[in-house]
Amino acid sequence: MDYAEQDTGGGWAEGEPCWVDAMLPDVEGGKRFYGELFGWTFAAGAAGATAAAGPEYGQYTQAYSDGLPVAALAPKADGRMPTVWTVYLATPDAAALAGRVRRAGGSMVREPRPVGPLGTVGLAADPEGAVFGIRQGGAHHGFAKQRQPGSYCWTEVYSRDKDRVDPFYEGVFRYGGFDLDLDGAPFRTWSPPGAPAGPETAIGGRSLMSPATDGYSTPETPPHFLVYFNVVDADATAAAVTRLGGRVQLPPRDIPYGRIAVLRDNQGATFAVLQD
Repeated sequence: MDYAEQDTGGGWAEGEPCWVDAMLPDVEGGKRFYGELFGWTFAAGAAGATAAAGPEYGQYTQAYSDGLPVAALAPKADGRMPTVWTVYLATPDAAALAGRVRRAGGSMVREPRPVGPLGTVGLAADPEGAVFGIRQGGAHHGFAKQRQPGSYCWTEVYSRDKDRVDPFYEGVFRYGGFDLDLDGAPFRTWSPPGAPAGPETAIGGRSLMSPATDGYSTPETPPHFLVYFNVVDADATAAAVTRLGGRVQLPPRDIPYGRIAVLRDNQGATFAVLQD
């Protein structure tokens, strides 16, 4: 199949980010934090559920920007679970994708399971342990707004061994890779199969972890995905995070594609923002 033929429902190509959610100790606190930071409004219940989080999914709280679904907040079922933002990659067949993940050297943290009529979701890990979601669409189609202020705009996996990670993602999802040098840091963008590989078509990428180049990881930081949200003013957003009880992990700085900052909310979930 080529890029145009891999629609997974909702217009997504396989491997394309289609949803994000945050697992938090305190969802009500998360609503206050992100509501003020991004102007999100919230509604709980099955309309937004992509993972079973309480009876009838009522504890899974969908976030809206301009009345359109952009993300969700969910309570941690176990205090030992990380407080983290998770990106979900689209697939037309979650079970088949789980098989490819395992054969390529990854693992399934949570096997795909249906969430009523809304879709099928699971959690996977790459060979270094970076966790991402997989999502087979149903009645819930994922983002209705993205790459605009107050919504998701980008994701990248932070890796220590590109020779293990690049073949994994490019084999499992058949991404086309394109290497860049961002201020001395090697970076690789990924484009869906059938699309010309390069920044213009990229739906995500891989960065190498190094305190000297990425500006916020430490030797103890595990490989992970970083979720970006688009904002009008990265500096003002960073200042608001501090005011709301969060922390700036990487102060706003310019890159060739805009101005970014890496931030942590007041419960410990890390995310980034991009000002075009």
